[in-house]
Amino acid sequence: MVAGDVTAVLRVTHRMRQVARELLVITAAILLYFVVRGLMTTRIDTAYRNAENVIALERSTGIFVEPRLQEVVIQHGWLAELFGYIYIYGHWPVVVATLLWLLIRQREAYRTFRNAILLSGAIGLVIFAAFPVAPPRFLTAYGFVDTVTERTSAYRVLQPPAFVNQYAAVPSLHFGWNLLMGIALASLGGHWIIRLFGWLMPVLMFCAIVLTANHYIVDGLAGGAIALLGLLVGYRLGRKPRWARRLR
Repeated sequence: MVAGDVTAVLRVTHRMRQVARELLVITAAILLYFVVRGLMTTRIDTAYRNAENVIALERSTGIFVEPRLQEVVIQHGWLAELFGYIYIYGHWPVVVATLLWLLIRQREAYRTFRNAILLSGAIGLVIFAAFPVAPPRFLTAYGFVDTVTERTSAYRVLQPPAFVNQYAAVPSLHFGWNLLMGIALASLGGHWIIRLFGWLMPVLMFCAIVLTANHYIVDGLAGGAIALLGLLVGYRLGRKPRWARRLR
């Protein structure tokens, strides 16, 4: 009886250490991502020119509809406020909670999605450095309105401009990482409500990044594509070789 209790305690202690170690790794990686992103040399003139290029691209493909969509949302104050709250509180709380759930309940899947976040973050940093882009909220001449800052200063306080590269609109990993968490919840969630949340949450976040004038539509598409690439590579890295699977 005593030996069994000791074994159970040691097992729980070992699991807690594993969880703590993984949380430390992912937290350190995310903090490093923001520090490096914030310290990057910002070429403001280039960022505004690249923003004009993004808008020109969207116009050529007929998808430059962000100002009109935002105008409709702003006419309904509650809707603008709703998307602002989704943008602020629907990102990190969802990402952290989902990763923690995966770490505790779905260890194999956790490694895949953790690697996907790390890989997509690394790709994002390269693009931020090579292709700085001013976000829509800075291009007021087109009718864009920074609804997040207008309605609350909480988000800018949590991510002060001094520590965040304000000209890193492309790609939107704000959406890309939510897409990864949505895939995890929709595919692995046990309850239908969790799976439904997994399907709806990325869609709502895509709407939020656009309708709050924080990202262009192209940003969201690029962020989603890079996140899915990270997921594909993360899955490949996590697969056991055939000889190992035969031994199971």
